[in-house]
This record gives sequence, structure tokens and C-alpha cells, in this order.
Amino acid sequence: MTLQTPNSRQQPDQVLVDIADYVANRSIQSEPAYETARYCLMDTLGCGLEALSYPECTRLLGPIIPGTIVPNGAKVPGTRFQLDPVQAAFNIGAMIRWLDFNDTWLAAEWGHPSDNLGGILAAADWLARNIAAGNVDREPLLIRDLLTAMIKAHEIQGCLALENSFNRVGLDHVLLVKVASTAVVTHLLGGSRDQIVTALSQAWVDGQALRTYRHAPNTGSRKSWAAGDATSRAVWLALITLKGEMGYPSVLTTKNWGFYDVLFRGRSLQFQRPVERWGTYVMENILFKVSFPAEFHAQTAVECAMQLHPMVRERIADIEKITIRTHEAAVRIIDKQGPLNNYADRDHCMQYMVAVALIFGRLTAADYSDDVARDERINNLRGKITCIEDSQFTRDYHDPEKRAIANAVTVEFKGGEKLPELVLEYPIGHSRRRKEAIPLLEDKFRTNLARRFPVKQQKAIIDLCLNQKRLEETPVNEFVDMFVI
Repeated sequence: MTLQTPNSRQQPDQVLVDIADYVANRSIQSEPAYETARYCLMDTLGCGLEALSYPECTRLLGPIIPGTIVPNGAKVPGTRFQLDPVQAAFNIGAMIRWLDFNDTWLAAEWGHPSDNLGGILAAADWLARNIAAGNVDREPLLIRDLLTAMIKAHEIQGCLALENSFNRVGLDHVLLVKVASTAVVTHLLGGSRDQIVTALSQAWVDGQALRTYRHAPNTGSRKSWAAGDATSRAVWLALITLKGEMGYPSVLTTKNWGFYDVLFRGRSLQFQRPVERWGTYVMENILFKVSFPAEFHAQTAVECAMQLHPMVRERIADIEKITIRTHEAAVRIIDKQGPLNNYADRDHCMQYMVAVALIFGRLTAADYSDDVARDERINNLRGKITCIEDSQFTRDYHDPEKRAIANAVTVEFKGGEKLPELVLEYPIGHSRRRKEAIPLLEDKFRTNLARRFPVKQQKAIIDLCLNQKRLEETPVNEFVDMFVI
């Protein structure tokens, strides 16, 4: 006997409607959120500029057909490419994520909300250039509009992540990049509330990325461009929606064929913060990676290792054992033994990151390279490091009032000597250490600008970016032009 599904068109799922209402109708008034978004814009673009030093990244960039230049197309910062907004979104998104150095959000699901900048900036720049050329009858698109879209994308991705663990069903967190980017880009390009609902349904109905490329035995470089793929897909979905493509109203809830039944084990999305309360929470509490490109669950462990370096650097061979008390998410994601096959393997291995910091007193993107990994001391020390879950650390990690990312490191030497345990609950990029982090974020941005641009161009960019009011009043296309080589 076959059970028939009623063929009556349903009203859109409430989740789609609520998100669309937030994007289309919620006014953002928080100046701290706009200030944080400004730093997020600076830091995210800086991370992309640093990635341009890596051939593994740059070989993926540019137009699909070499030599193609799109009139009034979106420009890719740090390059001479001018592309259609979909391909530009992939380029920018891949650059941003390549070195795992942009912002982070940790909850039931983790991720990097600034990944959405790939689609947001590409769509905004393309639109701004067409407005300036007289092809679109709209007011100039300003950086204030861009920052608003960033704040809302952060809120969508971050609030969906609070109670919904997609990784536990094998799906990658870039699903949330696609959803958030789709919503804000559709609105940015002039889409109505109903068109945002339609575009969102397309994002959820898509096949979603597996986490295969983030875990042994398949860890690989796709994790560095997966967000670029997601945010560029979002731009494409927004564009076809604006051309009149239909949506799928009950994409989440339809029995047997909807997202919940097919990909979420029959569960529905849960909301720690109801959508009517969404505003600027995620942007104001975002985690910046300030000092080193380490997977965020390891940041405090690496900070501990840096502090321990002066005490152990001459005694590496005498170390008997290192114990890292950590939280459950770190154990699940980056507690890794055995061979590490590539950069992507190493930058998601707690033991590797801590070993490098203890031995060299540093951790840079270059330290994940094959050349550095050949140092036998790293693997020898890695084999002596054990991670154990501390249940209180795990509770503090999930506590919405704390959002701690705690690690504690104990070094023991042969003969029984043991250094006092070093504990850090909050990394320097945490909102509780924001004042401490801002000068370092600015220095990080200056360093990354210097990788690509002459001094005069660097100064013009930094002077504008440090002036909130002047930056917000700058047309998006004029801002992006400052980043062209």
C-alpha cells in the first residue's frame, strides 16, 4: 500500500518567514555592532590578502574562462580580477577562509560568520558599480549598507548554530553560510520579503556538504574553499529567485521529503534565541582570531603553550608527557593522533598546534607547511600529548553567558618534575578581551595590507577604515577600488 502525500500547496515554513522578516524588516541601531562589523570587515579582508601569498589558494581564483572581464563586475580585493558576482563571491570566500584565520562562532554548531562576506561584498560591489554606471536606478550603495548585511548574516548563522548541531548528522557548517548569505544577498539586491522566503527555500532544498573533508582519513583542502562555494551558491540562488524562479514553501517540514526528515533525523530546528529577539547578538560577541591561525577550539591551548615556551624550549627532549584538559568539541574535532598528511590535517590537530608553539614560540600559517612538519621534534612531542575532556569546560562552552573556550596545559618531564598547570578560559579574540584585542587586530590588518600594497595605498586604506563615519558613508565600489593592485 502506498501512502499518498496531499498535493495541496502549503504556507511557507515559519522558520523561512521569520528569517525573511528579520532581514527585510528589522532595523539595526546598535553602534557597538557597527563598530565590531567594521573591525570584522577589516580583519576578514586582511585574512584574504594573506591567503594570496599561497599558490594553493591563488590557483583556484580568477574567472572560470581565463581572461574574462565582466563590465561593471565585482572586483576581487588584492587582485586585478573583475568577475560576475557568483564567481567573485567564490574568489573572495575562498581567500577569506583559506588560512582559517577569520572570525569564529562556537555553539552546538561552529562556523565562521565572516565567510558570508564573500557573497555580500561581491553582490554589493556588482550592484554598486551598476548603480554608478546608471544601469540600476537606486541610491548609491554605501559601506553602512554592507555592514548592516554583515550584522544580519552573522545573526542568522550564529543564532541557528546555538542549538542545532549539523555536524552530528554529518553535515558541514557551511550549510549555514549558504542560508545566511542567501537571505541577506537577496535583500541587498532588492528582493522582497516573499522573494527572501523563496530564495531561502532553495538554500535548504540544496544538497548539503558533508563534513568528509574535515575529518580523517579524508581531511583536505576543500575545507578552505567550501565556504566560498556556499556563499557563491547563495548569490546564484538569489539571482535566479529575482528572475522569478519558484520556491518550495514546506522544504523543511514536508514528511519524508523535507530537510528535517531527510537530513536532520526527523528533528526540527531549535531556537535558544527566538527570531523575534534577533538583532546584533552574534556580531557583538563574535570571536576574532588575533594572534595565530589556529582552529578556535585550540586557541587558548596555543596561548598556554606560548607562555610555556620559555620554560621548555631548551628541554623539549626531556618532556615525558603533556596533558590538555579541554572541552568536548575540541576532543571531537581536533584531538588527532597518527600521520598528518597535509596543511588541512595539521591546522585541525590540537597536538600539532601545541607542539609547534612549545618548540618555536610561534604559530603561523607557514608552520602547517610540509617544510616545517618535517621537523622530527614536532611528531615526537605530538605523541606525548593527551587530550581529556573536562565536563565543566564543556558546560562553560555551551553557557550563553560565558561561551568559554577553555584549555589547561600541564607539562611533565622525565624524572617526575611537573610544571604548574596553565589554564585559560577565554582567548584574546573573545568579547571579554575585546579591548585587549583591538590594537592587535589593527596591527594584523596593517601587516596584511603591507603584503599586497605600496605604502601610500596602505595608508589610504587604514586611514579610511579607522574612521567609522567616513567609512560608512563611502560607496561600496569606491571602497573596493582601493584594494585593487
